[in-house]
Amino acid sequence: MTREGRKKNLFREYFEAICIAILLALFIRTFVVQAFKIPSGSMLPTLLIGDHLLVNKFIYGLRIPFSGKVLVSYKKPARGDVVVFRYPKDKSIDYIKRVMGTPGDTVEIRTKKVFVNGEPVQDTHAHISSPVVLNATASPRDNFGPVLVPEGRIFVMGDNRDNSYDSRFWGFVDQKDILGKAFVLYWSWDIDKPLLSFERIASVRWGRLANIID
Repeated sequence: MTREGRKKNLFREYFEAICIAILLALFIRTFVVQAFKIPSGSMLPTLLIGDHLLVNKFIYGLRIPFSGKVLVSYKKPARGDVVVFRYPKDKSIDYIKRVMGTPGDTVEIRTKKVFVNGEPVQDTHAHISSPVVLNATASPRDNFGPVLVPEGRIFVMGDNRDNSYDSRFWGFVDQKDILGKAFVLYWSWDIDKPLLSFERIASVRWGRLANIID
């Protein structure tokens, strides 16, 4: 084989390896796992601004990309799951919240306390930051419902109950819009610090790395 031929074969091998790597990365991102970062405080104190996490995309089933239609169903979203989904009012934006109601559940909030099917929810993740209780005519934040969760939908809330824009304000999430379940933190730092600075590096929250999200 000539020198020119060997160069062509080497180029083809590299090109094929790069293509396979790209296709594998796209497959993993589409069907297996996807990275997501926390830009707001709606899930405090469970998730902090600057947390980076991984989302299990196949736990609820194998889906057709873009349509969200489930080809093979493994399990349904359950109460307490922390899920990433497309925001119903703008599908280009991803939100992360906790599932509080599944199809057939009746959800109600009385004086900041969540009730599902008439029973109070023992939610250890809920964070109440304000003692002020708003009546239902002023805001759905502290008094809401009861509402029945329709088939194929879920009711979600942020753990930071007084500072979360969630199903209380804009309604249910279509299960087709669920991207997956958050399961582990892989990185965390203070994003208010300048990027590529000593302050940003010094702000790494080492104790949060590899924490399981529950």
